Amino acid sequence: MKQGLHPESYRLVVFKDMSNGETFLSRSTAHSKETIKWEDGNEYPVVKLEISSTSHPFFTGKNMLVDTAGRIDKFKKKYAKK
Repeated sequence: MKQGLHPESYRLVVFKDMSNGETFLSRSTAHSKETIKWEDGNEYPVVKLEISSTSHPFFTGKNMLVDTAGRIDKFKKKYAKK
């Protein structure tokens, strides 16, 4: 593998799924100005996600409708005339 290709600044980061409120701790290089107190009592940077493996229908096996930006309504309104 090429040297210097991957970042070396990995640190513990909390990811928060905004569609269902689930949180999980992982290592990442993602930057965040917000922090959150984790279950172990330490504070970690928090990265907010719109969808993760805990809410995505492919991973959960459930057909959930997650529409955070009104995309479905916009699509229906656009093609309702045809």
